[in-house]
Amino acid sequence: MKKVGVIGSGFAGLAAASCLAQKDYDVTVFEKNSSAGGRARKFETDGFLFDMGPSWYWMPDVFEKYFALFGKKPSDFFDLHRLDPSYRVFFGKEDVWDIPAGEDQLCAYFEKIEKGSGAQLKQFLVEGKYKYDVGINKLVYKPGISITELMDMELAKGVFKLHVFESVSTYVKKHFKDPRLIQLLEFPVLFLGAPADKTPALYTLMNYADVSLGTWYPMGGMHKIVEGMVSVAKNLGVKFEFNSEVENIIVSDKKVSGIQTNGKEHTLDYLVAGADYHHVEQELLPADYRRYSEDYWQKRVMAPSSLIYYLGVNKRVKGLLHHNLFFDRDFGKHAKEIYESPQWPTDPLFYVSVPSKTDASVAPEGYENIFLLLPVAPGLKDDESVREKYFNLMIDRIEKLTGDSLRDNIIYKRSYAHSDFISDYHAFKGNAYGLANTIMQTANLKPSILNKTLPNLFYTGQLTVPGPGVPPSLISGQVVAGELIKRDRA
Repeated sequence: MKKVGVIGSGFAGLAAASCLAQKDYDVTVFEKNSSAGGRARKFETDGFLFDMGPSWYWMPDVFEKYFALFGKKPSDFFDLHRLDPSYRVFFGKEDVWDIPAGEDQLCAYFEKIEKGSGAQLKQFLVEGKYKYDVGINKLVYKPGISITELMDMELAKGVFKLHVFESVSTYVKKHFKDPRLIQLLEFPVLFLGAPADKTPALYTLMNYADVSLGTWYPMGGMHKIVEGMVSVAKNLGVKFEFNSEVENIIVSDKKVSGIQTNGKEHTLDYLVAGADYHHVEQELLPADYRRYSEDYWQKRVMAPSSLIYYLGVNKRVKGLLHHNLFFDRDFGKHAKEIYESPQWPTDPLFYVSVPSKTDASVAPEGYENIFLLLPVAPGLKDDESVREKYFNLMIDRIEKLTGDSLRDNIIYKRSYAHSDFISDYHAFKGNAYGLANTIMQTANLKPSILNKTLPNLFYTGQLTVPGPGVPPSLISGQVVAGELIKRDRA
């Protein structure tokens, strides 16, 4: 059995490890932290259980397809609950929308806001389904190695229906006029790490995922997905080395011959890097074997970082649902302060999750588990005074818009931002989501899964194909495993 090392136990690393082990490779996952999951780790304190990163469960079919590879179902590992309303949006104190689950309900909701928009949304979702079917079932499973991958007849015939040559912003505004409807439909692409006017309209497939496929929650927390993936991996014989940061990649005879962790060398036939691509290239590889220069990396458009707060509250809060979007400010200005002139935002939008509204197991009885997330530019310097400033800003806005007191009931508080992403994940510029899905950073234009000079080194995760987000990372691991197997057995 050929030995494969996988750096990192995020979604991409776990998926790659299991797909390779299933094909009779001897796989070991090397993880610098003490538990699996990467950004989707969890921590527990004072009776609260916090998911550290991802909190939205979208595209359930991607998870079903993944577990089916191993004869399993998501329900073998966790119970899924569909949220209805899907989420709450605060446009102002007297302008609060609860977004209903399901196409017909949302079309009716839109129609009340803007005459004719219900029918427009129906057509918008029909086009979104086509993009989803082609994009998710064809494009995102491509390895991004050759332009010939895009010369598929169905892709060629449907290229204009995919709207790859116009932006999400332009496309949405053709259908809707009310600025709140526009903002609602542009919001899902924020998960892709770029503003709507820089993201190809292909990605309105995310609206189909949101509205038609639904917003779900795995009871027990998002980390239940990680636990399920680890269980699958271990049953296939995958070994895990925790607290094992890779210190360098050993190269001999123009091949990776192994890695070093904790001063110990591990001999390998193949290496899959699921850790931060920039870190692996610029810090772990000898200079002669790097595919990209530091200048190349500095020119990449990165997805945002995040300022996160994990809060334990000793009462039940009013006015908030499981997912809440605070859109009571101008996102145009906030977006410019993320992408065009990177700085801490002047008057930002933000997101609040209260999973204890759905799941009693994540907080003590009568208490709430609250997660605050403020998207910010990568590469900023954060310190305690900055963190505290934005914590107070978010709490003030929540209290004002919900009419409920919160600050005096917080019994646990932990912050997490750029320096933590760098410390825990070696995240390039402290990014939270990876590489932005701009037009010039889509598909084959992303950093390659292959190292040109080292044929047995592969890359996976959110800095390569297909891009940022939980489902894309899950797919990325499958894609890289398939490419390794194909080349090994050619």
